[in-house]
Amino acid sequence: RGMASITRQPDGRRMIQFTDADGNRQTIRLGKVNQRQAEVVKGHIEALQAAKLTGHPVADGTSRWVAQLSIELADKLAKVGLVDAPNRAELGPFLEKYIAGRTDLKPGTRQVYRQVQRSLVGFFGDDKPLRQITPGDALDWRLHQIDQELSENTIRKRTSTAKVCFKAAISHRLLDENPFTDLPATVRPRGNDTRHFVTHEEAAAVLEVCPDAQWRLIFALCRYGGLRCPSEVLSLKWEHINWDTERITVPSPKTEHLQDGESRSIPIFPELRPYLEETFELAEPGTEFVITRYELKANTNLGPQLKRIVRRAGLEPWSNPFRNLRSTRETELALEHPLHIVCEWIGNTPSVAMSNYLRVTDADYQRALTKDSALQKALQQPAVLPRTGSQPEMANPGKPADCKALRESAARGERAVSGSVVPTGFEPVTSRM
Repeated sequence: RGMASITRQPDGRRMIQFTDADGNRQTIRLGKVNQRQAEVVKGHIEALQAAKLTGHPVADGTSRWVAQLSIELADKLAKVGLVDAPNRAELGPFLEKYIAGRTDLKPGTRQVYRQVQRSLVGFFGDDKPLRQITPGDALDWRLHQIDQELSENTIRKRTSTAKVCFKAAISHRLLDENPFTDLPATVRPRGNDTRHFVTHEEAAAVLEVCPDAQWRLIFALCRYGGLRCPSEVLSLKWEHINWDTERITVPSPKTEHLQDGESRSIPIFPELRPYLEETFELAEPGTEFVITRYELKANTNLGPQLKRIVRRAGLEPWSNPFRNLRSTRETELALEHPLHIVCEWIGNTPSVAMSNYLRVTDADYQRALTKDSALQKALQQPAVLPRTGSQPEMANPGKPADCKALRESAARGERAVSGSVVPTGFEPVTSRM
C-alpha cells in the first residue's frame, strides 16, 4: 500500500493507480502528459498517501505542489481522499463579499471599488473561478480597457484596486499568486501642461460673477486657503473657525487614516477673511456646516459648476479646476514661507508638493529679469574711490584730467612705500644687517 504505478494507455494518455487506506484501488487520470510529468505527480501522490497512512504532516515540497494545483487536478485528488476539496471561490461573489466587508472605505473610495468590480465581472464573468485568472488574463483585461479609450491613469488606478482585492484573496487562501502583480499600477504624475496658475486678476474676475456668498467662499477656501474640494470644503463647520486665534482647523477626510492626519490648522489668511465673514453673517443661527448649499456625498462634483462660473467671468476654464486652485495657493505661499510650513498648511509632503503642486510662473521669470536688470545697472556704476584729495579734485573722477591726478597720487603713494615704509610679510620685521 502507498506505492503508486503509472499506466500508459494506447492513445498516449497516462493514469496513476494506487491502493488507498481501505484497500480500494484508486485511479487518477492525468490525460496526455509525458512520462517525466507523470513521475512528478506519482511521487507527490505517494507522499500524500504515506502522510495519510502514518498521520504525519505532509512534506513542505508536496504542500507547495498541492497549493499550486489546477482546479481540475485538485478535484481528482480530493475525490480519492488525498487532499481537501479546493475552494471554488468565484470572482463575482468574492468581490461582492470583500467590498461589502470593507467598512473602512470612504464613500468615494467604495465607489471606485464598485467600478473595478463591474469592470472585472463584466470582462471575466460573475462565475469565473479566481484560481483560473492568469497573468495573461489580467493583461487581456488591461488591453480591453485601453480599447475602451480609458486614460492611462484611470487604468492604473483600477489595476491598483484589483491588486488589493486579489491580495485579500491570497490572505484568505483562495489564491496562491496575484495575477495583476506585473501590471503597472502607479498613477503617473500630471505634467506641467495640466497645471494652471490662477492669478489674482483671474480670481477677482471669478469671484465677481459667483452666484452667491457660499460660492464665493467655496472658491476662496480653495484659492486662498488651499483646501481640497469637495471633501475638506464641505466638511468644514463653524466650530472649526477660531476667530480669536485667527486659525481654521481643517478636517481632512482624505488623510484621516494617517497618523495625525485627521485635520490640520491654517491661518485665516487676509485674502480669505472677507468671504468667511460674509458667509458667517448670512448664516442662520445654529447652522453647523459652513457650506450648506451642498452635502458631501460619493458623487458630489462641483467642478462642472465652477467651470460654468469661470466661463461667465470671460475666462477659459482650466483643467482640474479645484486642484489647480490648491496648487496656485501652495506655489504662492512657498515664495514667502519655508516649504515645511507651507506643506503643513496645505496638507501634503514636500515631495508631493515638488512633483505635483509647485510650479514656475510668469511672475517668476519677470522677477528674475528685474533682478538681473538691477544687478547689471549696479555693475555699470563707477566704483567708489578713496578720497585722497580734496572734494573739488574728486568731483568727477571719470574725466581724463582726474585720471591723471589719480595716477600721480598713486605714484606718490608707491614712492612713499618704497622710500619710508618697510614692507611686512608673513615673517616678523627684523633690522637690516
